[in-house]
Amino acid sequence: MAKIVLVVDDSPSIRELVKLTLKCAGYIVIEAIDGLDALSKLDGQKINLIVSDVHMPNMDGIALVKKIKAHPDYKFTPILMLTAEAGEIMKVEGTTAGIKAWLIKPFQPEALLSAIYRLA
Repeated sequence: MAKIVLVVDDSPSIRELVKLTLKCAGYIVIEAIDGLDALSKLDGQKINLIVSDVHMPNMDGIALVKKIKAHPDYKFTPILMLTAEAGEIMKVEGTTAGIKAWLIKPFQPEALLSAIYRLA
């Protein structure tokens, strides 16, 4: 059975690139445009992994991670940050919130898949 990945990014082009990369590797992809949209998609269905940007309108990636980790159905779901944010302070904040991996944009599809294989 295919694993399900929730991709959260306010950039349509990044969401499309991630979606195509994952679908070609056999994953099912659910898309969300920001943290609030992502939370609305967490409706009890099984999600194997979440890939999220940090900087988004309405709810950023770190706030999203904190909300997900507080949700009983998703608190153990691994989260990968796919972001242009490379600052160490932000990485520490993300790790403390519960992020399992951090990948910097621009990215190579192979690097994304490698990180996802390790997590999902």
